[in-house]
Amino acid sequence: MKQLLVFIRKEFFHVFRDKRTLLIMFGLPVVQIVLFGFALTSEVKNITLTVIDQARDVNSTQVINKIKSSSYFIVDESAVNYDAVTTAFKKGTAKCALIFPAGFGNDLQHAGQAQVQILTDGSDPNMAKTVVNYLTAILTAYQQEISPGTQLPYRIIPEQRMLYNEEGNGSLNFIPGVMALVLMLVCTALTSVAVVREKELGTMEILLVSPFKPLLVLLAKAVPYLVLSLANFTLILLLAVFVLHVDVKGSVLLLFLVSTLFIIACLSIGLMISNATNSQQTALLLSMMGMMIPTLIFTGFMFPLENMPWIFQWISYVVPSRWYFLIIKAVMLKGLGFSYIWKEMVVLLGMTVVALSVALKNFKIRLS
Repeated sequence: MKQLLVFIRKEFFHVFRDKRTLLIMFGLPVVQIVLFGFALTSEVKNITLTVIDQARDVNSTQVINKIKSSSYFIVDESAVNYDAVTTAFKKGTAKCALIFPAGFGNDLQHAGQAQVQILTDGSDPNMAKTVVNYLTAILTAYQQEISPGTQLPYRIIPEQRMLYNEEGNGSLNFIPGVMALVLMLVCTALTSVAVVREKELGTMEILLVSPFKPLLVLLAKAVPYLVLSLANFTLILLLAVFVLHVDVKGSVLLLFLVSTLFIIACLSIGLMISNATNSQQTALLLSMMGMMIPTLIFTGFMFPLENMPWIFQWISYVVPSRWYFLIIKAVMLKGLGFSYIWKEMVVLLGMTVVALSVALKNFKIRLS
C-alpha cells in the first residue's frame, strides 16, 4: 500500500510539472463551457434586415418601427431599389430584405389586404426559415393591433423567396462547412507530426548535417500532404455533386485555387504546431482538438456568428476556416467570382505567411 501511495504521489508531480497537460485538463473544459454558454443558441438575432419602403405611408412606417423594436433585427434603410438589395446579398452585408410596394397602406385600408416581399439568403436555409417566421409573426401581431377583433378586415400577405436556394436544401449550408472542417483537421493533423517525428525517431541529427536549407526541408514535408489534400478535396466535391446533388454554380477552377490556398494555410499551421511540440501525441491533440472546436463554433455553418458576444466575433477573424467557409458559399452556392472573394483570399494568404514564418523560425531554433 505504501509503494502504491508513493507511485500515486509521483504521478501527481508529473502531472503538475507538465503545463500542457494542465492546460488541456483544466483550460479546455473552461473554454468549452464559456463558448457553449455564450455563443451557442438556436435563436437568430441581430440579423441585418434591409428594408425598401416604396410606400412611405403610415402603415409601412408602423411595421418598420415594430421591427426595430424587436431584438431580432438591425434595420438598414439605406437601400433604394432592388439592385441595391441584390448587391448587399452578394457582398454578405444583408441576410434578409423586406420590400413594401407602393400603395401598401392604401391597399390595406381599402382592399383589406396588402402584400410585402421577404427576401432571404437561402444558402443558410435554417436561418432563412427562422427569419421568415420572425417577420411573419411581427406582421401578424401588427394585424392584430389594427384590427383587434377575431375577423381580420386587413391582411398583409408575405411573398417569400429564398435566393440561391429555392428548394430550401439544407445540404447547401452543410457541405461548405464540412469541407472547411475536414480540410482544417486533416491537413493540420498530417503536418503537425512531421517535424516532431524526426526528434522522436532520433533522425534530427540527419537534418542537422543535411545540405538542405530549413525552408526547403519544411516545403519537402508539406508537398506530399498538399497533393493528398487536393485529392481529398476532389473526392469531397464529387460526393457533394453526385451524391448530395449540390450544384456548383461558380467556377470549379476558382474553387480549386481557393482550396489550394486554404490547404497551404492549414499545412503551415500544422508545421508551426509540429515545431512547437516535443511529442507526436501532443501535436496531434493540439491539431485535432485545437482546430476542431474553433472550426465548429467560429466558422458560422453551425451557429450564427451574429449571436455571439463581440469578443467571440473578433476571435472568429483569426480562424482560417471562417474565411474559407465564406468563400466556398460565395463561389459554390452563389456563383460569385474573384471580385467578391479577393479580400477573404488576402486574409488567408496573410495567415499562411504568418504561420509559415513562425514554423520556419522555430525549425531553425530546433536545428541549432
